[in-house]
Amino acid sequence: MHIFLIRHGESIANVGDNYVKRLPDHLVPLTEEGIRQAKENGVWLAQYCKEKGIDLSKARIWRSPFLRTRQTCDAFNESLGITDIREDITLTEQQFGLFDSIPYEEWGERYPNEYEEYERQMANYGKFYARLPLGESPFDVAIRIHQFLGTIHRDYQKHGIDTLFIFTHGTTLRTFLLRWFHYSPEWYHEERNPKNCWIREIDGHEDLGYINK
Repeated sequence: MHIFLIRHGESIANVGDNYVKRLPDHLVPLTEEGIRQAKENGVWLAQYCKEKGIDLSKARIWRSPFLRTRQTCDAFNESLGITDIREDITLTEQQFGLFDSIPYEEWGERYPNEYEEYERQMANYGKFYARLPLGESPFDVAIRIHQFLGTIHRDYQKHGIDTLFIFTHGTTLRTFLLRWFHYSPEWYHEERNPKNCWIREIDGHEDLGYINK
């Protein structure tokens, strides 16, 4: 199975604008720079696939239903031209709960008790297992990603769909890799978040890393 994992382009949350607007996470849009990134990398990826002989007419897109991943997908697909596009809620971003759209520096000030407990979990268990108040841990995201892996394995077995482009989010992308390759929580602790529109290629059981950074 050939898989391309793609993080969304730059969003207003990435540049801090959503600290003021406080939009719900699923409605956070791309910036103009994010749209440019997606269009540019879409051109690059289409050419890359052409050079590798990948048949895009038989490919499928999966994407998170969040606005910024939909926008990123649409901009990429101007060049890819893939008609089979589907969404799955398990591909959404880690839920930040009480801390959503709040600068990290203000977490302890606004929610001192909850922040203290989160810090305790971080110290005792590490960031993979520590759950954000009213939100998720990366461990929680990895559990739901396991459900999505079942979907794509069934599609491969029943319909032969073996080329996928998956538009998702930083934490979700890393937990996908963790589950696919059976990486450890320690691997997750060391693995940095991909930058906007970075593309990670998987060819069967081989992790080819980020191909466009």
